[in-house]
Order: sequence, then structure tokens, then C-alpha cells
Amino acid sequence: METKKERVFSVELESKRNLKNVTLTNGSSDSVLVEGNIGELVQARFAEGVILEVVGKNGVLRIDLREDEILGTTQKNLAEPVTANA
Repeated sequence: METKKERVFSVELESKRNLKNVTLTNGSSDSVLVEGNIGELVQARFAEGVILEVVGKNGVLRIDLREDEILGTTQKNLAEPVTANA
């Protein structure tokens, strides 16, 4: 059985003007929100086979996620029955 792997990501923007929002809350929640604009899609690929890299005109989003992991979750979700929320 495979152990759970933490997912690492990075967002690299060409300018702080492309950063829309960064929120670190001091309240009861420990949530963090980072929003920005990487711009028009230039390329999406798997770099080195293990990094999903989405390149836009304004920046790059990277996350350690293999293509087979995406395909596996898609196929798993297709196999699960759809239930309506009451």
C-alpha cells in the first residue's frame, strides 16, 4: 500500500501586479488563500514526469503531481455512483 504523500506547490508571478490576494487569517481558522493571475495559457506539461507545470503569460504554477495520479482519480470518480444531495 502506498503511503500518503504531501503535495508541494509553487506559484511564480512575473510581477506583484499579478497577485490578486494573499490572506493569512488570525481567527479560529488556520486557512491560507493565495490568488493571482498567471495569464493566458502558454503551456501545460509534466516536467520531469512528476511536476505538473502550468505556464501562463504572467507566471507559472507547479505542483508535484504525476499524470497517472490524475488519470487514476478520474477513473475512480467515474466508477463511483452519483447521488443527489437531499
